[in-house]
Amino acid sequence: MMDWFTNIKFASPEMFWLLLALPVVIAFYIWTFNRQNAQIQVSSIKGFQNKGSLLGKLRPLLFVLRLLALTLIIIALARPQTTDVTTKTQTTNGIDIVLAVDVSASMLARDFEPDRLEATKEVAANFINGRPNDRIGVVVYAGESYTKTPITTDESISLKAIKDIKFDGVLENGTAIGMGLATSVNRLKESEALSKVIILMTDGVNNSGFLDPKIASELAVEFGIKVYTIGIGTNGNALSPYAQLPDGRFQFRMSPVEIDEELMKQIAADTGGKYFRADNNKKLKEIYAEIDKLEKTEIEQFEFYNIEEKYRDIVLLALLFIGVEMLLRYTIFKTAA
Repeated sequence: MMDWFTNIKFASPEMFWLLLALPVVIAFYIWTFNRQNAQIQVSSIKGFQNKGSLLGKLRPLLFVLRLLALTLIIIALARPQTTDVTTKTQTTNGIDIVLAVDVSASMLARDFEPDRLEATKEVAANFINGRPNDRIGVVVYAGESYTKTPITTDESISLKAIKDIKFDGVLENGTAIGMGLATSVNRLKESEALSKVIILMTDGVNNSGFLDPKIASELAVEFGIKVYTIGIGTNGNALSPYAQLPDGRFQFRMSPVEIDEELMKQIAADTGGKYFRADNNKKLKEIYAEIDKLEKTEIEQFEFYNIEEKYRDIVLLALLFIGVEMLLRYTIFKTAA
């Protein structure tokens, strides 16, 4: 029964104004009640037993039944109904994105909290969480590069790939920007998405790898891939690792921050992207938020409404009350009239 009242709405709520007539009907009934019964005037009623007819006392029940029926008819006129809304979302212009993350030793510099690499992982994860309708892949690079995960619609896989990024010495140290970009292009070249994007992050200069970044940039242009480049690091000096102890711990010292901004700007300009410089955690978050706004997936949403009228049940109940009232009036209460 409770399900019947769930999410009930009325298509014609103005009909409830008719309920104002019910007090008038009740008042009229009370005023005319005595006239509905035969009366006789006598000088004394001592000779009569002081017992009223039971049917006479119950006769107002007929009016109650009719009043209930009238109330239900008014509610039915207001057309109670429930609406079941089904939503279908269709992605009309999905975007394929590759995050290319520099994992060289310099990304452990502590000019970000707790360091550059962890700050990058945090904002990258937030970026992935905010794009459930896109396919996202992850490429990591240092002196060489490899695909951490290919582009996928499975958000959990991309998030795990970001979470698992760490400096473990597996890759040759250095910064092979050309290799990182080329590997990212290779992940997207077969994509049929209308928009293909690489977000390339680095904190250094191209000093490793056998592929020139400009050639990798030309490959991106050939395959219609837009590249957003992000330079990570403060202006000036930063507390950076310079040696690793036998127990695996790093030793830090203040070192100059060197980012090949001209190269990063050129890559972005050639591919139709944009270059950003992040010198702290807040700025890095703002950059990702701006890229998120620049690259929006077009989503078309359809809503289907299934409206179910509920007045029929109410009308049937009203007719039942009227039927019972008529039956009682012309059978049991007929002798009490």
